[in-house]
Amino acid sequence: MKETFYIVPAEQHNALVKKSYQNRGYTDDESTQAARFSELASHHGIRTHNAIKALHLDHLFGSAADGCTPGANIEKVESRFAASEIWNANKKLGQATAYDAIDRAIELADEFGIGQVSVDNAFHYLWGGGYVMEAAKRGYIAYTNCTAALAEVVPFMGKFPTLGTNPHSWGFPTTDAVGFPIVIDWATSVIAMGRVQQFQREGTSLPANAAVDAEGQPTTDANAVKALMPFGAHKGYGLSLINEIVGAFIGGSLPTLRSREIPAGEKRTPAFYFQVIHPDAINSGAFAQGRNQAENVKAVLEDILGHGNENCLLPGQLEAQWAKRVVKAGGLLFSEAEIDAFNEIARECGESPWDLKQFTTES
Repeated sequence: MKETFYIVPAEQHNALVKKSYQNRGYTDDESTQAARFSELASHHGIRTHNAIKALHLDHLFGSAADGCTPGANIEKVESRFAASEIWNANKKLGQATAYDAIDRAIELADEFGIGQVSVDNAFHYLWGGGYVMEAAKRGYIAYTNCTAALAEVVPFMGKFPTLGTNPHSWGFPTTDAVGFPIVIDWATSVIAMGRVQQFQREGTSLPANAAVDAEGQPTTDANAVKALMPFGAHKGYGLSLINEIVGAFIGGSLPTLRSREIPAGEKRTPAFYFQVIHPDAINSGAFAQGRNQAENVKAVLEDILGHGNENCLLPGQLEAQWAKRVVKAGGLLFSEAEIDAFNEIARECGESPWDLKQFTTES
């Protein structure tokens, strides 16, 4: 059965999200950035990391739990490397921090060909793909990873969760070649904990080798899940480990302490890493058949999707298709359950709930 989506004007959505963040003590700029990011996620159909998820995380681990400090100022640590910056976010809102970091990495890439910003003492920035997508739309190759807010994933062959879901996100400026930026964005667990909670509500079994029980044994019973497993066995484990090691070099906290009570002298915050590459900085100029860089990228992608592979999807294609639906509809698309969740947000900050009847549905 096809799900019904209601069309909510972006301005109305953003006003409520901004008001909610301001109600929790965030500054006007932070609240604006949070609303901007939430609109970006919803515009591209990222329902797992929209405003509902963002505000829920803030309630669980952020401003209500001393994991995020409204109005915090970013401290830039002295570095001897011109193309690299090190930031202490001082637990500033993740979305505002990440937007500033990717923008700064772009400025560094314009000057040096490549730029990187590492961020310590951060609060979760949600959908990493959104930041690299924005950079890719502006013509850059971009990458980010972060350590997750909680350790929910067991190492390969382990039984106790000591890793986060630890996403990796790459964005490539391929709009001229395929009509949208290719965005490769994935968590390193088989499924998200939110999906486990969904299966609990629905009484649905999990896929095999996605989670373990309290004894560290694989289970498909959603109610018995105590931790998640990395995708691809040792391969997903290795990718998740990358984030923890990079975070450790930056100054990140012990995974099992993040977002939890900590001993004196320890930290409980995630770490971010951003890298932006100017395409000109890696251009050899030695392309076959006299092609330039843009033509060569297009030719490579056409070769990959040729030979009977024409119906294969590219990473970022589904998000681009959803964005077209949003543009056609003239507003962001939300289910009735999501409208109900927004109304809970409205009541929390003293705003009038949305009347479902005021919204038209997607045709």
